[in-house]
Amino acid sequence: MHKKSITACTITLEGKAIRTFGTMTDELLEFVNWLKEIGVTHVAMESANVYWKPLYNLLELEQIETLVVKAQHIKAVSGRDGRRI
Repeated sequence: MHKKSITACTITLEGKAIRTFGTMTDELLEFVNWLKEIGVTHVAMESANVYWKPLYNLLELEQIETLVVKAQHIKAVSGRDGRRI
């Protein structure tokens, strides 16, 4: 998550998908809707500066379980390197 963009990687039974979204309100809403459409129930995101706060609030409103973590913890997630979990 950065000032102007969010890059999301999802891992579902159907496979892995990577998409990038902007950080304006309509783009954040598009991101949340995409997560809901593909059935995402849990999100982990980097705690980069304060940029995570608006997205966290939207995810909380949609009752998507959200963890804000250090970047080094995200990099250790199984499956992030392309391996199946």
